[in-house]
Amino acid sequence: MIKITFTEPNLALKQYHISIKFTLIQLLKRQYIMFKRNFIYSFILIIGIISISSCRSNLIDSTPTINSKASLKKPYLILISLDGFRWDYVEKYKPPHLSNLINKGVKAESLIPSFPSKTFPNHYTIATGMYPDKHGIIGNSFYSNNKNVTYKIGNREMVEDGTFYGGDPIWVKADNADMVSASYFFVGSEADIQGKRPTYYKVYDGKIKNETRIAKVLDWLALPEKERPHLITLYFSDMDDTGHKYGPNNEEELKKALFDLDENLGTLFKGTKATGLSINTIIVSDHGMAELSTSNLIPTESIENDSLFSAIDNGAIINIHPKKGIEIDTIFKFLKLKEAHFKVYKTKNTPGFEYTPKNKDWGTLQLLPDFGYYFTKRKRIASINKNNIKKIGVHGYDPKYKDMHGIFYANGPAFKKGIVVPSLKNIHIYPLICEILELEISDNIDGELKQIKNVLKPIND
Repeated sequence: MIKITFTEPNLALKQYHISIKFTLIQLLKRQYIMFKRNFIYSFILIIGIISISSCRSNLIDSTPTINSKASLKKPYLILISLDGFRWDYVEKYKPPHLSNLINKGVKAESLIPSFPSKTFPNHYTIATGMYPDKHGIIGNSFYSNNKNVTYKIGNREMVEDGTFYGGDPIWVKADNADMVSASYFFVGSEADIQGKRPTYYKVYDGKIKNETRIAKVLDWLALPEKERPHLITLYFSDMDDTGHKYGPNNEEELKKALFDLDENLGTLFKGTKATGLSINTIIVSDHGMAELSTSNLIPTESIENDSLFSAIDNGAIINIHPKKGIEIDTIFKFLKLKEAHFKVYKTKNTPGFEYTPKNKDWGTLQLLPDFGYYFTKRKRIASINKNNIKKIGVHGYDPKYKDMHGIFYANGPAFKKGIVVPSLKNIHIYPLICEILELEISDNIDGELKQIKNVLKPIND
């Protein structure tokens, strides 16, 4: 009988299986170690990239312009804009903090805006000392021939595009002199004008409370002197918002808004005084406000003709741009027949301008509603009528109407005390700021220091 045994082969197979198992375990271990190592390296790489990006971002914020030795010796100046603050509000309502600042400083009878008396053109005129025709921001909306686009203040990309903005705004002038500047909202301060912005600036957000803005200004003034801004611009929209909504003759609403704002400003005045720094304060507004009966709204659609021209509506002025191949006289005749509480002008003959406008972005014709009338879209008119609104506030008209005038108040060691000067044009504020901060005054501006220098103390005083 033949006996077959599998003892040795089974043992060999078992040993073979053990060997395979061991090899697989080793292989898996190696794969795990490699995976772990690669994962760690990848994780470190990702973290490193994030860190580098973060460092780059922080580097921009943490290494701003620092004050030069010359700038350290110069005064401080805060330019405050109270949008839509009409020339007569303080006299009429007597807010305590503003009244006290005025009584101990300088007041102009009014501040005369540039035409059109709208927000963006006039803020940027204050910032540059140039008329809108020269600095290029000719309206809250306007057609740019160079870019073939319509600039709109609601378009963030355009608002932050420095190529729309001409001139040397005051914060660029400061930067060129190695002076730290800061802005908590001011037209143009968000844009990379000549590749520059204020050393510290905020992107506009109207929901940010006044208290937050003021606290930040006081934080800036508490910085080490090399990092501390000598120029600060600050913006509040309270009076414009209230004036538009209720009209400038609604005493109850206006007084409430004004006294709330005045309380905020009082906090700022006390805070700046407590710093012990040599701080000058200039308070301005871009324009005033006129009351408008909503029955006097003119539908913009009533004058439109897309086959002849495009129309850029700014309420108190409409810029007309002819379509290619269309004669100006053809459009003029078409619009002349439609005149009803508005008039059509060739741009060079348009009233309101203190100069012959040369900027081609105005277009070739202008439509001006009569004072007390205003262009707007039918959709807005329908909404106003639906809500039974009878009175609103508007602006943009020829500055010959005093309702369009704003304010100029100033206080601080550079200014005379307790004086009133005649009405001033807003183009002169820029050279005044340059004089106080000892910055070079550009030759190409429209403002003149001699027209406003009488608000300053004599040098030896």
